[in-house]
Amino acid sequence: MRHAAERWAVVPAAVTLLCGCAPKNADILHFLREHEHEVSAIEYRVGIPDAVGISAPRILEIDGEVQRIQPDGKINLRLLGEVKIVGMTAKEIAAKLEVLLSRYYVDPKVSVRLVAYASKKYYVYGQAQSGARVYTGRDTLLDAVLASGVDYLSWTSQVKVVRPAHGETPVRTLHVNVDKMIHSGDWSQNVLLEPDDIVYIPATPLAWIGLRLREVLFPVGPVVQAYTAPAEVIYANDVYDREARGYGSPYRARTY
Repeated sequence: MRHAAERWAVVPAAVTLLCGCAPKNADILHFLREHEHEVSAIEYRVGIPDAVGISAPRILEIDGEVQRIQPDGKINLRLLGEVKIVGMTAKEIAAKLEVLLSRYYVDPKVSVRLVAYASKKYYVYGQAQSGARVYTGRDTLLDAVLASGVDYLSWTSQVKVVRPAHGETPVRTLHVNVDKMIHSGDWSQNVLLEPDDIVYIPATPLAWIGLRLREVLFPVGPVVQAYTAPAEVIYANDVYDREARGYGSPYRARTY
């Protein structure tokens, strides 16, 4: 019971803390500065096991090829053999193929597009359908929240985006009121996500209390089931025995 009391004691503090989480201007500016450059498929750097499509109408050996990047970071093309492309953008891959093809063709023209995103992820956690999501380079916070299966237990006015540390860049956190964003139409905080970002959707205060209560009562459940199960088994066996002997169920009217 002492542990239960301790859990209930933190409820007011938790509610106060969550209600006080408002985005700071510095946090918002950091996230927006991160995306002043164009974040789209054209700047996406391919990884394992992404897949690329190649278009080169004048070069039949590779025109229309769709290749998945192998564990060694390469694709295998007719005429060219193995070509390492991991870590490159679609434009860089096309330029590399044109250089390699120049040994066989005059002024070759190649275009490359990404046809399958699979190497990079962002994550959704909390009172939602938690899990990893494929990162495409165009994923916004609103995309992530609306695709996560939020319900009335999800506190979408207190969504948090956590950007992990990279090198000397520290961990960054941004709190966003997604409800207000939707109702007001102000999308200034609808930031573009980056690989490895974590979108945390907490439970509402009442849902949080309900979940804690269920944790407290969880050990009691198996005891109650163990206490009631024998009576149910005895009743079922009694009904079966009576019906097997032709007496019928004790709760069914007899016919003579």
